[in-house]
Amino acid sequence: MNAPGWTLREKIGQLIVVRASGYLFDQQIRYPQWEPPSAQLRQWLSTLNLGGVILLGGGAAELRQRTRQLQAWSPTPLLIAADIEEGVGQRFSGAAWLPPPMALGEIARRDLALACDYAEAFAAFTAQEALALGINWILSPIADVNNNPQNPVINIRAFGEDPETVGALVQAFIRGAQPYPALTCAKHFPGHGDTATDSHLHLPVIPHTPERLAEMELPPFRQAVAQGVDSVMSAHIQVPAWDSSSPATLSRNILTGQLRQRLGFEGLIVTDALIMGGITQCGDPGEVAVRALDAGADILLMPPDPVTVIEALAQAVESGRLTEGRIDASLERIQRAKAKLDFTSAPDFPFDPTPALNLGAEILKNSQRQGGALPLEKGEETLVNLLVVDDLLNCDILNRVCPALKLPQSLGYAHRVFDQTTLDLLNVGAEPCFLQVFLRGNPFRGQAGLSPEARAIYQTLLTSGRVRGLILYGSPYVLEWFLSHLAPAPPWVFSYGQMPQAQALACQTLLGEAAPQGQRKDVFI
Repeated sequence: MNAPGWTLREKIGQLIVVRASGYLFDQQIRYPQWEPPSAQLRQWLSTLNLGGVILLGGGAAELRQRTRQLQAWSPTPLLIAADIEEGVGQRFSGAAWLPPPMALGEIARRDLALACDYAEAFAAFTAQEALALGINWILSPIADVNNNPQNPVINIRAFGEDPETVGALVQAFIRGAQPYPALTCAKHFPGHGDTATDSHLHLPVIPHTPERLAEMELPPFRQAVAQGVDSVMSAHIQVPAWDSSSPATLSRNILTGQLRQRLGFEGLIVTDALIMGGITQCGDPGEVAVRALDAGADILLMPPDPVTVIEALAQAVESGRLTEGRIDASLERIQRAKAKLDFTSAPDFPFDPTPALNLGAEILKNSQRQGGALPLEKGEETLVNLLVVDDLLNCDILNRVCPALKLPQSLGYAHRVFDQTTLDLLNVGAEPCFLQVFLRGNPFRGQAGLSPEARAIYQTLLTSGRVRGLILYGSPYVLEWFLSHLAPAPPWVFSYGQMPQAQALACQTLLGEAAPQGQRKDVFI
């Protein structure tokens, strides 16, 4: 792939990846502040020579049609990326939704070789499904070492808490994806694991010495580079030991000095999303883009407006602030990465999520934790199934046929579903219950643990003696709090996963074989 006759602005367009909905129709767009309507997106792709698109949302069946549509709108083959850290089904329904990476870290505590085998297969299935549906850039693996239990955004997205385990699993993931024409991405350089701030909202600070960074944060990235990872994503974090004035995404010392020169990385450097609060506070979109390119980034991910950014970068070249040679260097790396991909025809990978789902079931089973007298004895009393999620209005893990509801219903249990804003209602009534809590770190959540108010409510509930059993899905750090307050301890189950497959295994473990469905009363709050 070459760039004959491209103007400066057309070259710059290749350095930009915009956000778009994976759905086909505008009325299905879920995040209109970031996802342009089809007419706008088509105009951008057909006239700006953009380098790629990052997709979110939609079903697997329509995703293949959507990616073909996007490629047809662009005169230059597109990078089509997705944050599929937990398999394609994490973002696109119908594909295989695999367990969070930390489930592999749990297995690695007992058997690192088995965990690495799982990570390789995990990556291979993800690459095959992604390619079958038109995605060619897998924004994974996470190379962050989550050594801060209060981390609100990395949490179980990381493979673990120590650099040796994380590095080994990062390499295994990259190794598993490498036989396929898809790009991998290690993120978030130089390490977002030891923060208590979500960079989607604010700018975190990593206050450690260069020696500590070299010991804890950098090893997984060094191993990713050694394994031949295709791209590395920068973190919107401040690292004063290396740069007291600029976050990593805008720091020449970090992106060029540390990543390029010290680690010897020659692939693509991509920024984290440029709509995130951790970077928007550093200047207007054009200024941020210029500083990121000057620092060493090759691809600008999700700028608010590609037209504004292209013009700002062109003016920076015309004024001498940037050189056209700097643009050409990034363009050459992008073309080298695209040359690895197959744009001539649909890859011959049949879409069948079954093998990946079987792998997911193995990982869930081998990483699940449990305790107490299992299974829970039903006895004569009628238990209420209490479920708590983050946000009922934005919840993809519960519906009326999901196992967390259906398996207890088959035993005649009523259920009540709450979210964090209605936790105070958990104290209503005195029915015996079993409790299911879905809680993990996620972007924009702001915290991964329990708020003081939530702790007080749960503590009252646990000490009331009403809780006959507990299932916790998500964060092991939340599990630690619950276990310290379970006295006497009822039977409990913990799963890193929250998807239906995880619910089925956890509920079967706690409740045993489901009996025929009895009468129930459904109460949603």
